[in-house]
Formats: sequence, C-alpha cells, structure tokens
Amino acid sequence: MTPERKPGRLGIGVIGAGKVGAVLGAALRAAGHAVVGVSAVSDASRERADVLLPGVPVLEIPEIVERAELVLLAVPDDVLPELVEGLARLGAWQPGQLLAHTSGRHGLGALAPATAAGAIGLAIHPAMTFTGMSLDLSRLIDCCFGVTAPTPMLPIAQALVVEMGGEPVVIKDADRPLYHLALAHASNHLVTITSQAAQILTSMGVEAPDRLLGPLQRASLENALASGEAALTGPVARGDVGTIEEHQQALVRYEVNGGSADIPTAYRQLARATAIRALARGLLTDVQVARILEILATDPEGTP
Repeated sequence: MTPERKPGRLGIGVIGAGKVGAVLGAALRAAGHAVVGVSAVSDASRERADVLLPGVPVLEIPEIVERAELVLLAVPDDVLPELVEGLARLGAWQPGQLLAHTSGRHGLGALAPATAAGAIGLAIHPAMTFTGMSLDLSRLIDCCFGVTAPTPMLPIAQALVVEMGGEPVVIKDADRPLYHLALAHASNHLVTITSQAAQILTSMGVEAPDRLLGPLQRASLENALASGEAALTGPVARGDVGTIEEHQQALVRYEVNGGSADIPTAYRQLARATAIRALARGLLTDVQVARILEILATDPEGTP
C-alpha cells in the first residue's frame, strides 16, 4: 500500500477508457481509490483518459491486470467473454483479485475463466446513458446500478456503487439479459421515437421540433414514472377510432411523399401494444380494441 492510499482503498485498473470506463474510474478515484492504469487504444479514448483520469498511465492490458487489486472491465458486451478468457490463457488473473464488469447483459458467467483462477467476479452496470464527459459524474449521483455478485461478495459490489454516488439494485444472475432488455427498451427506443417524431415535424417545416416535443415528453415521462399506465392518454386509450383512421391516412401520405418507412411501422406496432394494454386496464372494451386493431392492420384504401 502506497503512502497516499487511505486504509481500505484499492488499486484500480480500468480496461476500456470508453464513455463508461473513464467516468466510473474517475468516480472511484474521487472516492479515494488509486487508479493504477488505464487502457486506451483510440485517439478519443486517450483524450478521454487525459481529461477524466489525468496522470494515470496508459498501459497494456496485461500490465494493468498485474498491477490492480480491482480490475474494472468496461468493454463492449461481445468483447467481454473473449477478453476474460484470453487473459486467463495468459495466466494473468490473480487469486483474490476483484474483477468487475460494467455490462448490463452479462452476469457472472462471462467472468468464469477468471474466477476459475481464483479471481472474485462482480457485475456492476450503471443504468444511465453516458457522454464520456465530466458532466456524467454528476449523473452518477442517485443513479441505480444493476449489481450481481456471489452472496459473500455482494456487500463489496454494493459498497463500490455507493462510493460512486449510486444506488445498488440487486439483479439475479439469470435475470441479467431481461434486465438489460428492459433498460434498452426504455432508453434506446425512447431516442428512436423522439427522432421519428422530430423528423415528421421537420418535414412539415417546423424549425425547432424540440420546443414542441420537449415539454410534452418530459411531462409524459414524469407522469408514467409516477402513475404507470394510469397516466395513459391519447386517441388509442380513448378508443377514438376516427382519429386513428386519420392518423393512418396521414402516415400513408407521409410515406408516399418520401417519409421514412420505419415511422409508420413503429407507430402502428406501438398503437397495437397500447390498445392491448388499455384493454387489460379496462380502459377499452373488446369491441373497441377489435376495431382499432382492424384499422391498424389495414391501409386507408382497404387492403390488409
């Protein structure tokens, strides 16, 4: 232990100075841990390491693993298992060494080659979207992390999250893919829907679609988070078939005039899902839903 390190502080190696790794490394450093090395291949990742982890040496991955008491693996999901296995073949993993990955999809299985060598595996996934800039550090405050670890090691994983300012939420190992799917559905598809709506408005000559969409979407999101589907409104939830038919006609005109074909498809699929969920809540009758689904399954000229 170096003189600068406080008792209980770890030497942390960050593998992957992407948008997530550099930010989490900076957060752990701010909590008093020592970042002993970072891997950065691209120019963007090297610049990110310089900004968020100034003074931390950029090292090769095996050297980071050799130096670190806790290795933070912040690499793409598809790369993670191969990287862990490759380092295991090199004999890089050390008994008792902590190894944490930031993948939402993977659980502890991806770390099996390292844990077989005596390392202790943790899965710590921040439920947050990152820019890779210093403003992300403030977003970690009260951010939830999906945490998976062997029962005896769970307090360590939770403590690391708390030190970064986050809130640990325990996720069962087998549930990691479904957990990640839920977050991707909520976040990534929100971006897609917003972009599609902005594209429609722009095609009509609206110069600042964000001014129209921003207040509406923020209110809708806040209401949905506070009240769930009780906040549902709009023509589908009201069973307003005339409006839905007119939307169908507008979508056809939009596509004929060169609009993106993915927008009508997305609208119809989401309208179907909304109708079915509104039926389950008792907002619509079977007859209303059947009529809505019929309209959505048929183009305005009557062709299924």
